[in-house]
Amino acid sequence: MRARNCESHLTQVPTIIDQIEDAARKSAFVIVDLEGTASVMASYATGRADLVLIPTQGSHLDAAESAKAIKLVRSQEKAFGRTIPLAILFTRTSVAIRTKTFQAIEDESASKHIPMLKSHLHERGAYRAIFSFGGTLQTLGEGDVSNIRGAIINAHAYVSEVVSMLKKHSPKSKRVA
Repeated sequence: MRARNCESHLTQVPTIIDQIEDAARKSAFVIVDLEGTASVMASYATGRADLVLIPTQGSHLDAAESAKAIKLVRSQEKAFGRTIPLAILFTRTSVAIRTKTFQAIEDESASKHIPMLKSHLHERGAYRAIFSFGGTLQTLGEGDVSNIRGAIINAHAYVSEVVSMLKKHSPKSKRVA
């Protein structure tokens, strides 16, 4: 059974590279959302990336996983002989409350000179509603969820910052992981 899983996994590796390259020919930006653990696919996608965003919640467990992701990116930089820009994206943060744990994680990241997006993807019912009801933030109705406007503003701030980073680090950007 284990041999089958490895074989299946290995056949996916060229597929993800092919899919990234195919999408890059058709689109200005390609976003590859991978599982949170280091894997062969994550390594290949990271090696192709113009920017790696590492989603992190405000917990020490998540911060430890982010550290592993950063190590993966740094090893891929050595393997490919190029710099791969990265940034921490804080997710599911509270709009109103800044916990001591979150502040400690942010302070530690800053002390280690780990880039962090200024924009956070806040904990919002509107983001969950997209998965429940489908569509986009713009197609959700106020009756479906409260404060859609806040979620739209939050999403626009995030997207603007990511696009700015891509333009800054790689004017010919085609891929994001």
